[in-house]
Amino acid sequence: MNLAGKKIILGVTGSIASYKAVFLLRLLQKEGAEVRVVMTPDAERFVGSLTFASLSGFPVFSGLWSHEWSAHVEMGLWGDLMLVAPTTANTLAKFANGLCDNALTAVYLAAKCPVMLAPAMDRDMITHLATRRNLETLIQYGNIVLPTDSGYLASKLEGEGRMLEPENIVTYIHDFFTPKLLKGKKIMVTAGPTQEALDPVRYLSNHSSGKMGIVIAEEATRMGAEVTLLLGPTTLPVPKNVNLIRVISAADMLRYATVHADFQDIMIYAAAVADYTPEQISEIKIKKKSEDFTLNLIKTVDVLKTISETKKQGQILVGFALETDNEIENAKKKLVSKSLDFVVLNSLRDKGAGFAVDTNKITILDNKGNIEEYRLKPKQEVARDILTKVVSLLD
Repeated sequence: MNLAGKKIILGVTGSIASYKAVFLLRLLQKEGAEVRVVMTPDAERFVGSLTFASLSGFPVFSGLWSHEWSAHVEMGLWGDLMLVAPTTANTLAKFANGLCDNALTAVYLAAKCPVMLAPAMDRDMITHLATRRNLETLIQYGNIVLPTDSGYLASKLEGEGRMLEPENIVTYIHDFFTPKLLKGKKIMVTAGPTQEALDPVRYLSNHSSGKMGIVIAEEATRMGAEVTLLLGPTTLPVPKNVNLIRVISAADMLRYATVHADFQDIMIYAAAVADYTPEQISEIKIKKKSEDFTLNLIKTVDVLKTISETKKQGQILVGFALETDNEIENAKKKLVSKSLDFVVLNSLRDKGAGFAVDTNKITILDNKGNIEEYRLKPKQEVARDILTKVVSLLD
């Protein structure tokens, strides 16, 4: 989901990281959010209020005496989320103890919406017992406290205390606003290619990057699911909060899928599993000896077919079909032969779909005869479409 229509109060405090709040404002606007800014007096020493006013399109609330006496109440009632980024140690202490000596602390105390805090301070400040106590207090109040990054700090020290990058903060905001429609559900997702060894240095594989399956797993966690991700060889980053199981071959995928299948409510098979594997694997590197080389291949065990044969009543089983011709016909055959609740079809003939790209164009065929075509979209949105279909099948 994007943030269209969401009303976000952006609080900015007196930290060197306040310059990042400018980029954060732009990212939130790009997502469709309406943002209004409230600043502390010290924040204006780093970035002028005119910058935020010009970019947000609204006057900045920066002084209790420069606005109507009830301005803090009105803003506190207006927002869907209050985000304070950066949040200094001083402001954390004020929030934790209910102090109200500037516009930001007044809005915080008046806010009826959830509050998200992005701390930013030096290494020894973030680890101080007083700061830790304040953070714990704020969490007990129900505030959402984001983690800090580690790295090079303004003090020339290195360590914990850096404010999260704006892109990562936006990800947390997405998580916050995503409806938890899969809360309490267990989902297994397979993703990526498999590799079938020829010898110690060579293997057979395909062009799958695993991106689509990884994004599905990531979105499922946002929707509240407990996710197990069976992931073939890939260098892509893996989402947090998933039970990650790395696999190499089709045999590995089958073994782990069989072990975990019984415990799942939903299984989504997005991996590009090899159909064939070498009949024999050489223990030493195969040398180039002649003009011709014959390689005998044998069928791998069909992972999805095997799982479908032991599928329990109430489990939802989803497969993928990547086709190059007779797409609908081939997808229907897969839907029936593997007893799927629905199959996600995409074609390599569609520009912008397929391997190692950030977009996809899918058609969903379900076991009730429905065929739903979707336009080309970013894979994050495609994942939401697939999971929305899953939700519609839940009891």
